[in-house]
Amino acid sequence: MILRFFSPSKVNAFVKIMGRRITTRCPPVIANNPEQIVSQKRIAEILEEIFSGAPQFRGENRLGRLGRAKLERAFKWELREIGYEEKFVDFATEKLIEQLTRRTE
Repeated sequence: MILRFFSPSKVNAFVKIMGRRITTRCPPVIANNPEQIVSQKRIAEILEEIFSGAPQFRGENRLGRLGRAKLERAFKWELREIGYEEKFVDFATEKLIEQLTRRTE
């Protein structure tokens, strides 16, 4: 019964949408650039804007620890497949998890 709350298809759809949004706002060619045309602070702001709907997703889908771990793993794979380097993948994943665990006021 508990496992019904977690829907892998919803998580996969969410991950795909987030990946597309990131690619649109901060493509790999910019994010992977060692000369940092865009500052780390600005990238963090962009990611926070993109992930602003994450708390709503969490509220609609009871993920729990296992669900968050699966979402995190799927998100990392999605970004890697798009072509982001590991440093950016880790940073973006950290920002997503922050948004997912943020308390709504």
